[in-house]
Amino acid sequence: MNDTMRLPAAPRWPGYAAAAWGFLFAVPSFYWAAGGLAGAESTIAPALVKLVRERDPGFITVLWVTGVLKVVGALLGLALIRDRAWRRGPNRLLQLMAWGAAVLLVWHGALFVVQGLLVETHVVGLDPELRPVSRWYTYVWGPWFVAGGVAFALAARAHVRRVADRRDATAAGVVGGVGALVLSVVALVAGIG
Repeated sequence: MNDTMRLPAAPRWPGYAAAAWGFLFAVPSFYWAAGGLAGAESTIAPALVKLVRERDPGFITVLWVTGVLKVVGALLGLALIRDRAWRRGPNRLLQLMAWGAAVLLVWHGALFVVQGLLVETHVVGLDPELRPVSRWYTYVWGPWFVAGGVAFALAARAHVRRVADRRDATAAGVVGGVGALVLSVVALVAGIG
């Protein structure tokens, strides 16, 4: 397909929203990796705060890598709004990554919310000292992850409306989304993450 072919108009705001989400969410990762702890004790798990305070090399590396991955996600959001038509391969890769990110983020955030609501309704017990942190995960972190996932899903949908190879791109998106879901379920069952 050449660059002059007209494709249907699609909203750009979801791609910008996904990009903003990624850039904003990278800030805490870099801040904690650099040793910052202001506000961390009341907003993240005490075990994680301890790892940052002790400057655990493995965990600090994870924080830097996580921050970089969030920036990559932000760049993915921007790539999904690009005007110029992509060739087939990049469209499929963008859809695979966007739907994978969408599913992972919604799944992760939903787990935080569900676990937190089970604690709030006393279905699951939790040390009273951890309840304030649990509320952050339930009402802030969980919804934040879900919002990012929704932004990526909407950006992927808008992107696929602008591509000529919709069937291939959609198939790649399905593979990305299903793959992310399978990976998430396996990790949950295995007790990882």
